[in-house]
Amino acid sequence: MLARKRIAVIGAGKLGETLIKALLEAKVVHAEQIYATTRHPETGERKAKQYGIKTSTDNAAAAKGADIVVLSVKPQVMAEALASIRKVITKSQIVISTAASVSTAFIERGLGGGVPVIRTMPNTACLVRAGMTGICGGKNAGREHLALAEGLFSALGRVLILDEKYMDAVTGLSASGIAFMYVTLESMAEGGVAAGLPREIATELAAQTMLGAAKMVLETREHPAKLKDVVTTPAGTTIDGLLELESGGLRVTLIKTVVRAAKRASELLHG
Repeated sequence: MLARKRIAVIGAGKLGETLIKALLEAKVVHAEQIYATTRHPETGERKAKQYGIKTSTDNAAAAKGADIVVLSVKPQVMAEALASIRKVITKSQIVISTAASVSTAFIERGLGGGVPVIRTMPNTACLVRAGMTGICGGKNAGREHLALAEGLFSALGRVLILDEKYMDAVTGLSASGIAFMYVTLESMAEGGVAAGLPREIATELAAQTMLGAAKMVLETREHPAKLKDVVTTPAGTTIDGLLELESGGLRVTLIKTVVRAAKRASELLHG
């Protein structure tokens, strides 16, 4: 599906570079298919040398003639990015945004001309091809456009096609949520250190435990509460730990954290 597609990545910053690196490592595309832009020439030169891709500071030059244009810019500069490519974008192209909070309608207005727009929200685990990406289509996007975007991001992890009304919540839960998982993992490892384990061992144990728990949920499709109950034996170590966890309010704190992040996602475009 992507073997012969020319891909322009407008804004090869942290996320844009992550996508480029992951796509190349997954061998979904070849370096010669990618044309990326950066704000500074020296940054582009470094990335061109590192990945073997073409780079420029000219968004219009990169977008012109590309089959897929990925807008990987901050929400606050999306209007500027759209203005820079508006004159060269046509209906035959597909524009994919990775910007939090920016609606497909906003992008469609910025481009004009009935261009198919796909809004996505990936997370940084795409770098190791264990990402989670939510995808929705704008009013001009058909099944074939969604399928193309799904193919692109499926190479980087899991993909869910959703209604756009859920995208801010996706941002709070999976895009920002990976940082919350790092804090949780770090805290678990600190607990291991407090219990007497060397830090490196504690971190590995915590990371694999989190990975295993996630895999159990995804592969068994069981509710997390049911899987938790399997581990929790009467008068055992797990129930004592769970009681401590509940008394610390971790459950409520995590719920509020995701809701707060989702709310902030809805505010980003307007500051």
